[in-house]
Amino acid sequence: MGAPPGYRPSAWVHLLHQLPRADFQLRPVPSGFAPRDQEYQQALLLVAALAGLGLGLSLIFIAVYLIRFCCCRPPEPHGAKSPPPGGGCVTWSCIAALLVGCAGIGIGFYGNSETSDGVSQLSSALLHANHTLSTIDDVVLETVERLGEAVKTELTTLEEVLSVRMELVAATRGARRQAEAAAQYLQGLAFWQGVSLSPVQVAEDVTFVEEYRWLAYVLLLLLLLLVCVFTLLGLAKQSKWLVLVMTAMSLLVLVLSWGSMGLEAATAVGLSDFCSNPDTYVLNLTQEETGLSSDILSYYFLCNQAVSNPFQQRLTLSQRALASIHSQLQGLEREAIPQFSAAQKPLLSLEETLNVTERSFHQLVALLHCRSLHKDYGSALRGLCEDALEGLLFLMLFSLLSAGALATTLCSLPRAWALFPPRNPNALCSGSLPSEPPLQSGACLSSMLLSWLLEKAPLT
Repeated sequence: MGAPPGYRPSAWVHLLHQLPRADFQLRPVPSGFAPRDQEYQQALLLVAALAGLGLGLSLIFIAVYLIRFCCCRPPEPHGAKSPPPGGGCVTWSCIAALLVGCAGIGIGFYGNSETSDGVSQLSSALLHANHTLSTIDDVVLETVERLGEAVKTELTTLEEVLSVRMELVAATRGARRQAEAAAQYLQGLAFWQGVSLSPVQVAEDVTFVEEYRWLAYVLLLLLLLLVCVFTLLGLAKQSKWLVLVMTAMSLLVLVLSWGSMGLEAATAVGLSDFCSNPDTYVLNLTQEETGLSSDILSYYFLCNQAVSNPFQQRLTLSQRALASIHSQLQGLEREAIPQFSAAQKPLLSLEETLNVTERSFHQLVALLHCRSLHKDYGSALRGLCEDALEGLLFLMLFSLLSAGALATTLCSLPRAWALFPPRNPNALCSGSLPSEPPLQSGACLSSMLLSWLLEKAPLT
C-alpha cells in the first residue's frame, strides 16, 4: 500500500494500536479496524467501560473517605475555640486540587481546538475532492456537448456545401466519425457521474457532528471553570451554602469527566486502528458505496508506480481522434476554401471548436491524474490521524486531571466546611468569636429584645 504524501502513522497511533482488545467474554479481538463487526464494537465499548470503572472506584473512595471523616472523627472538647490541627492543610490541598483543575481546563481547550482543526481539515479535503470530481464531470459534459453540436451544425453544413466533391465529402464524414468517437471516449472519463456517494454530504455530516461535539466540550470546560472559581470563592468567603452547592456541582462534573474520558478513549483507540492502515478500509468502503472498479479507486488512493492510470487508453484514443480531426480540417481548408467560399465559415468555426476542445482535453488530463485527489486523501488522513488524534489525547489528559482534581476537592470540601466559623445570630451578637467583633445590627437588637421580654414575662 502506498501512503499518502506527508502522512506516516505517528508513535501514538502505533502505541494505541498495539493495546490488547477483548470482547465482553474477554476473548482477544484483532486490532484491525472493523467497525461493523460485533466483536470489535464490544472491544471499543469495553474500553469506554474502563472509564465507568474509574468513576465507580472514585465514588467508592470518596464515600469511604467521607464516612470515615464523619463517623471516626474524635469528639472536640467542650468550649474549645481553636480549630482542629491540620485544618490549613485541608484547605490548601483543596485549593491545590482546584488549581490543577484549572490547568486541566487550559489543556482541554487546547485539545478541543486541535480536534476541531483536524475535523475541519478533513471537511476541507472532502470539499476540495468534490470540487475536482465535479469539475471533471462538467468539463467532460461540456466537451461532449461541444463536439455533438459541431457534428450537428458545422459538419452537416460543410457536407452540404461540399456535396459536389465526393472526396471532400468523404473527408468531412471522416472528421464526423472521429468527432463522434472522441465524444464517446471522453464521455467514459466522467467516472463519478451518477455515483450516490457525495463528498459534500459527508463533509456536511462531519461538520454537523463536530459543531455539537465542540460546543458540548466548551460547555463542560466552562462548567468546570465555574465550579473551580466559585469553590475558591466559597473557601475565601467561608460560605457554607456556596461550598455545599459547589460540592454537588463537583460531583456532577466528576461524572461528566469520567464519561467524556470513556468516549475519548474508545474514539482514540478506534481511530488508531483506522490510521495504522487506512488504505484497505477506505478502498473497500468506497467501492461498496460507489460501485466503482478497484482499478480506479486504487489509482487515486494509492497513486504509485505500481498502479497504472485506468483512463490512459481512453485519453490516448481521444487524443488521436482530435489530432485526426485537426489534420482533416487542415486538408479541407487547403482544398475547399479556394473552391467553395461558403465552406470558410463552418471550417473556421470547427477550428475554433477544436482548439477549445483540445484545451479542455489537456485540462482533463491534469484533473484525471491521481495527484490532486491523492493529495486530498492525504490531507484528510493527516487531519484525522494527526491533529484530531492529538486533540483527543489532550482531552483525555484534561478528563483525567479534572477527575482527579474533583475527587480531591470532594474529599476536602466537607473537612474545610467543618472548619468554618458558626454564623448563628447569637454568636455574632455576643462577639464570642475572637476574629469577629459584636454586631449591633437591627437583627441582633431585636433578638436581644425578644429574649429579655421572654425572661420578664409573668408565668401563667
